[in-house]
Amino acid sequence: MTTRIACAAFCWLMAAGATATTNELSEAETEGRSIVQHLLAQRPAENFTNSGILKIRDAKRQRTEMQVELRTFVTETNWQALYFTRGTNKDHAASLTVIHTASQPNEYRLANFSRPTGDTNEFVTLRGAQAMIPFAGSDFWLADLGLEFLHWPAQRLLKKEVRRSQSCYVLESRNPDTNGGYARVVSWMDIDSVRDAGQAAIILAEAYDAKGKLVKEFEPKGITKIHGQWQLEEMEIYNAKTGSRTSIKFKLDSK
Repeated sequence: MTTRIACAAFCWLMAAGATATTNELSEAETEGRSIVQHLLAQRPAENFTNSGILKIRDAKRQRTEMQVELRTFVTETNWQALYFTRGTNKDHAASLTVIHTASQPNEYRLANFSRPTGDTNEFVTLRGAQAMIPFAGSDFWLADLGLEFLHWPAQRLLKKEVRRSQSCYVLESRNPDTNGGYARVVSWMDIDSVRDAGQAAIILAEAYDAKGKLVKEFEPKGITKIHGQWQLEEMEIYNAKTGSRTSIKFKLDSK
């Protein structure tokens, strides 16, 4: 469900509206797709690194805390976001690279720390619904960190409204493959960040399953503009099915 939230990863969209005919998109679908295409066309201007703390409170209210680092690399053909944890807890050791390539699905490369002796594959490659698995034992799925819902084909603008004192697009993404994952994601996205910077500054996002039940709620906290880029200080995710919570808090450099 990042510090430069459009650059790496975190955060959530799309909306409901009137249905289209068999061969035509409704106005809501056309507007939704236009917003998403605008966001997916953007890429970071430069490499950057941010460190932070990942905190987990599981269903039994046990707490785990570890360091996490985000490194973003820009190449001629794509841009990559590398997330990895630091610490002594092997159950929460993880290293994930999300590869974003224009007009292509995201590619998730997860470090294969538990590979058996003789296995030379240092990472496994996942795509689409395969990426709906936890990162470092947290409530964040790999697909959340890659904003996978932006790549779903069904996107609709539901409406525009003020949420938390900010004018927002209310959008919905519908997932064609709901095998154990989200069926749709509804999000409130700051209009100015989308129009001015082509970034997905999410105010709130909700993910639902195929039965319409809430799966997760994503709540960014402390979105600020630094060096012309929208950056996220903290993101909290609540898992409605387990009652667990996970947050990532980054140290922002304003110099």
